[in-house]
Amino acid sequence: MVTMNNNINSKEENIIEINNVSFKYSEDEKLALKNIDLNVRKGEFVSILGHNGSGKSTLAKLINSILLPTEGDIFVKKMNTKEEDKLWKIRSTAGMVFQNPDNQLVGTVVEEDVAFGPENQGIESGLIRKIVDESLKTVDMFEFRKRPPHLLSGGQKQRIAIAGVLALNSECIILDEPTAMLDPSGREEVMDTIKKLNQEQNKTILLITHFMNEAVEADRVIVMDEGEIKLQGTPKEVFSKVDIIKEFGLDVPQVTELAQELKKSGFNISEDIIYTEELVNELCQ
Repeated sequence: MVTMNNNINSKEENIIEINNVSFKYSEDEKLALKNIDLNVRKGEFVSILGHNGSGKSTLAKLINSILLPTEGDIFVKKMNTKEEDKLWKIRSTAGMVFQNPDNQLVGTVVEEDVAFGPENQGIESGLIRKIVDESLKTVDMFEFRKRPPHLLSGGQKQRIAIAGVLALNSECIILDEPTAMLDPSGREEVMDTIKKLNQEQNKTILLITHFMNEAVEADRVIVMDEGEIKLQGTPKEVFSKVDIIKEFGLDVPQVTELAQELKKSGFNISEDIIYTEELVNELCQ
């Protein structure tokens, strides 16, 4: 595994600790995850990349206690995911948003759907009203509170699913390819919401994605392949390793690839460009 330095304070509290975790779905199958060690700090935004079958979605389900490790341990805010009596607390702390929002929406109107989690926590009705309203306002969906979810766009549905996680007071939000089924406009809506939650509310974000322009928004990028973490570091550190990234069947941001091609052609350009504005500035100089 290639690990690069990043600028995040290592002394900050870990909200997720993964210690030597391996997992396989059945005795006859090969390991889906192999000896994973990973810490995620409170308030950190982490993107996880990998082609289909790399183990990234399996890892997300293990953190959320949908699956349990075959070997090793996972701790969510010091709670071991193997402890059955902590299951609800773990899933409330590390809420999960799936690829297809239709699989997560249960209410006939938006506000009922967002209220589902707090109701199951046994919270009294007056407080639930406040929690639902605040959660919907946070994702800019308050005006849609009386709408049936099936009449919303894909991006709006996914924001409702995120509001449902917020209503559980989740400190960490795990998003398993939440924009994969959305059009560009819907993807932008969801990514704006994710960044807002991270930057303004200090929510810890684990974003599994195959869109490189989403991954560059993170504090740290992790690349998985064949059930192992192969590469991790800041977006600039990771995406500057174009040849290594491509060995794992992944792409880099288009602007990064363009910058590298220009550099090969003799332009004096940095190798770690990940934003269009950076390339424009360097070319103008």
